[in-house]
Amino acid sequence: MNDKNLDNEELLEMEPSIIDGLLRAYEDNKEETKEIVISRKGKTLFTFNVQPVSEEKYDEIQDKATKFKNNKAGIKVPIETNHPKMRAMLIYEATTKEDRARLWDNKKYWDATGSLTGMHLIEKVLRAGEKSAVVQVIDDISGYMLEAEDMLKNSSVQEEE
Repeated sequence: MNDKNLDNEELLEMEPSIIDGLLRAYEDNKEETKEIVISRKGKTLFTFNVQPVSEEKYDEIQDKATKFKNNKAGIKVPIETNHPKMRAMLIYEATTKEDRARLWDNKKYWDATGSLTGMHLIEKVLRAGEKSAVVQVIDDISGYMLEAEDMLKNSSVQEEE
């Protein structure tokens, strides 16, 4: 179906379903969470939940973890990104408020591990591969892992239903 071929009446008939779809997408962004289970040697150590991160927040985190320098033309260009710091910041931001308070912002855990912040605690507690795996989950629920081909498949399946 091509929008150019629709007349005003057809558009008005479709409007409620479009609005409903937009609202469901908005609610889904707010409600979707995934449980992360940190296990070692077959034993679960702890769990926490993550939620999608907005594109704006993702960019802000990347900027905070990146060193910039002005080039000869005076334009700010990135020179180095601290990926471990970026992963910790992303995990901290994506962790649900309840779990962030329970784990990363818990001063008892800071004292026990010699951490100064929640992100510092993440850097100390999670192994590199664990942080990478958690970031993959965050990317997935934030929509960064979707391939254009997958999105087209999903849309064609919905049209058939």
